[in-house]
Amino acid sequence: MSEEKKRDIYEILGVSKNATKDEIKKAFRQLALKYHPDKNPDNRKWAEEKFKEVAEAYEILNDNEKRQLYDRFGWDGVRRSGFSGFSNVDISDIFSHFADFLGGSGGGFGDIFGDLFGFGM
Repeated sequence: MSEEKKRDIYEILGVSKNATKDEIKKAFRQLALKYHPDKNPDNRKWAEEKFKEVAEAYEILNDNEKRQLYDRFGWDGVRRSGFSGFSNVDISDIFSHFADFLGGSGGGFGDIFGDLFGFGM
């Protein structure tokens, strides 16, 4: 997704600007399940893009420093902080780990995203 077309991250997750971390986490979990490609077999590419967008929004809002930068400067502030988004992440790795979570054989949601993106739930 090009930087110019990035949507507001609060809008992406469907939360208010003063949402708590618990509200953000709940919204993320619901959307991550909704946009998982296995739940959207007829439109996997679209689901992958939506999933990455949701994960990126969560990663920013879950980090107090990144959230403050975003609130103050928008995407420019987040980029200046060194956050590059998920454009270089292999989406198949994300979904293979997420599938483990859905099937109950993985170590849990927090472990998956902690391992992949450096943040836990």
